[in-house]
Amino acid sequence: MDFTTTVVLAGLIVALLWVLTVKSRRRYNLPPGPVALPLIGNLPQLDKNAPFKSFLKFSETYGPVMTLHLGWQRMVVLVGYDAVKEALVDQADDFGGRGPLPFLIRVTRGYGLGMSNGERWRQLRRFTLSTLRDFGMGRKGMEEWIQEESQHLRGRIDSFKAAPFDPTFLLNGTVSNVICCMVFGQRFSYEDKQFQQLLNIMSEMLKFENSPLGQMYNIFPWLMERLPGHQHYIFAQIEELREFIETKIPEHKETLDPGSPRDFIDSFLLRSEQEKNNPTTEFHHDNLVSTVMNLLLAGTETTSSTIRYAVSVFIKYPNIQEKMQQEIDGVVGKDRCPKMEDRKSLPFTDAVIHEVQRFLDIVPFSLPHYALTDISFRGYTIPKDTAIIPLLHSVLKDEKQWASPWTFNPQHFLDHDGNFKKNPAFLPFAAGRRACVGESLARMELFIFVVSLLQRFTFSVADGPDSINLVPEFSSFTNLPRRYKVIAAPR
Repeated sequence: MDFTTTVVLAGLIVALLWVLTVKSRRRYNLPPGPVALPLIGNLPQLDKNAPFKSFLKFSETYGPVMTLHLGWQRMVVLVGYDAVKEALVDQADDFGGRGPLPFLIRVTRGYGLGMSNGERWRQLRRFTLSTLRDFGMGRKGMEEWIQEESQHLRGRIDSFKAAPFDPTFLLNGTVSNVICCMVFGQRFSYEDKQFQQLLNIMSEMLKFENSPLGQMYNIFPWLMERLPGHQHYIFAQIEELREFIETKIPEHKETLDPGSPRDFIDSFLLRSEQEKNNPTTEFHHDNLVSTVMNLLLAGTETTSSTIRYAVSVFIKYPNIQEKMQQEIDGVVGKDRCPKMEDRKSLPFTDAVIHEVQRFLDIVPFSLPHYALTDISFRGYTIPKDTAIIPLLHSVLKDEKQWASPWTFNPQHFLDHDGNFKKNPAFLPFAAGRRACVGESLARMELFIFVVSLLQRFTFSVADGPDSINLVPEFSSFTNLPRRYKVIAAPR
């Protein structure tokens, strides 16, 4: 076959696929959306540095429920609080599927809680939630772990003696240690070389996922697997993380006490033993390794980045930092370790922490949902195998729900008397059946770590508050705050 014939044949295939796409839209009564090009869909129309902004722009023309194509993948995007809430909460069963995000499928080999559906997801989610509760998520046991870790964090910051330092790695280690206590039954020294390497792997993985190369992997995985590039280095690093988890499992087996499980791995191994004669059990080695990986990855960078962003806010707005410190001093004092029951007496502090989460908007797309069957929604049909994006960015910045969505404003969470007030559009952890399993843990970490830091230190930078830019450094799958060398002056 000569070159000309090959080109013509390829052109015919592309044209056929485009015709099939158009026919599919007519047959299914899909939500409206911009015209998609063959092979690449709507990719050329997206802002590669902040694609969620392009989605918002499209919604001005096509409404709150619209169809886009990223490469071959058809997706329906839900924009604004009303559409997202109606889908994830009011039609929770229909929208409970998880999209097969190729990068995370490759990382977890398709196992574990994060990317699963059906019976595997039901069993692993139920077990994970109950086990986290058993180990005190939202209760006293976990609170004590976080309080202990906050003392290690403050001790390390004290050692800098008010010299400028980048808090990124330290906060990553602090938050990751809480997860490590929960899954491995131990914390690691900040100087531990293996721990440092694991934190570096998780950080590099998130950077890759936010990069144009990472986005290309999710859209064209079959192509990226065959091309040379940084993706192969990242996957080799992730195997190192997997191997670390693998070494912990036989260690746990050797010292397992059936009457007194120490952590998540122990609890999983005991359940696995109970179900060893069940041929359809989901409590096997591959699901254990990948679920531990899910917990480590999901529970480290997002929470630590939120705390780091909070520190930037304190520096940017020293009046907010001072008002929080005054409130904390009056309720907790400067010596006692903060605890969760203090939160109801610290409404301004609580409001600022909530506003940090809203304004940072750490996961603007949420993780993609998936139509496991045809879904009827607002008069449209969302066909089976369609990815669904509940655009959390559009909820946290919804102009109908927030008085000044594009301004950092703690008053969003305070009533006229200065009491804390909830807002139903505060959904940084998503909602419905796929809401974050670690929400209670993350809320506890944010509160205790932030209050502990402000008890002890006043934060600033050498170039002054005006040098702080609250616009994220990276805006794609996640919004990652900018890095600064901060000064933590003891109070």
